Amino acid sequence: MNILVTGGAGFIGRRTVALLCADGHRVRVLDRLDPQVHGAAAEPAGLDPRAEFVRGDVTDPATVDACLDGVEAVFHLAALTGVGQSMYDLRDYAHHTVTGTATLLERLLKRGQRLRRFVLSSSRAVYGEGAARCPRHGVVAPAPRRREDCAAGDFGLRCPACGAGCEPCATAEDQPPAPGSIYAWTKLQQEELVRHAVRHHGLEAAILRYFNVYGEGQALANPYTGVVAVFCARLRAGRPLALYERDLPLRDFVHVADVAEANRATLAAAVEPGTAINIGVGSALRISQVARALAAAMGVEARLEDTGEFRCGDILACWADRGRARALLGWEPRVGLEEGMRRFAAWAAGERAVDLSERAAAELRAHGLLGRAPAAQAGAVRATSAR
Repeated sequence: MNILVTGGAGFIGRRTVALLCADGHRVRVLDRLDPQVHGAAAEPAGLDPRAEFVRGDVTDPATVDACLDGVEAVFHLAALTGVGQSMYDLRDYAHHTVTGTATLLERLLKRGQRLRRFVLSSSRAVYGEGAARCPRHGVVAPAPRRREDCAAGDFGLRCPACGAGCEPCATAEDQPPAPGSIYAWTKLQQEELVRHAVRHHGLEAAILRYFNVYGEGQALANPYTGVVAVFCARLRAGRPLALYERDLPLRDFVHVADVAEANRATLAAAVEPGTAINIGVGSALRISQVARALAAAMGVEARLEDTGEFRCGDILACWADRGRARALLGWEPRVGLEEGMRRFAAWAAGERAVDLSERAAAELRAHGLLGRAPAAQAGAVRATSAR
């Protein structure tokens, strides 16, 4: 097929483009090469040479029109990512992510262009908090955590019906969305725009909700996305790794190679238009576990620092129920955490990493988005041998 991949020069996009080219598809990539991600590069690094590259913005109708000529399928990955930065760069996130998606869909509809498949790259962030189990009400969508509770050192989840404490559990796609950050809100708006096109215009669309994607090719100088890339830069510099909320948060880390395979599988899968599908490993990890696995792969020691800080807009826990991905896509993640970190560390050893995490944290503080629990609630700095 003739396939357009927006954001195809990015972290996940490059992997996906390589697989599509290997399958014999003719791939066109549209990417604006955001300097925060790509630096000052005039050409995309690491993009499969078999793909046609167009430098341009998905928010520009004329550029999108030109890129859609002859296209039979679209993978829409172009978006701004990063929870923290989204909380104060509202206009940029709304413009590039929401307006970009609206522009792409509008041009498809006004051209009368029928696609065989449209794949939207969404995020687990649309859920807000992941599912939890209440002793009385069973599986529930937890009530949003209040800043004043976090500031008092209470980072737990509460049942929205009775207020009782809840234990996190795997999140299925039927959980009602409850975005807690501007980033999450923009991803949900993307989904709603796509569902509008499905309902009213017959768009053959599937929605993939990625969980925490990591792996080779991450932007090592971008402090706003990817804790693995941030930790890599700090480990190289011998600096401590910050753990928020007393290391209680739980996340689902999925390797970029597995995510690209899920994209590939979605191209021809029998999926009811508008269906959302979780793309995650289906297991929960503490950030300290991820830090230790990375340090071990790099052959260094990890100093884990818990100061009791928390970020507004963050959630406590979310990991995937992946039954739908298995049933509809035949997809199973294959890269475990230790293997994934070995691959990442081997690649990163030849790359330049810049530690800008303290600058990013300072920006959060300046905008009132970084809080701290009482000193008595905070853990001590501790060193962990990870050789």
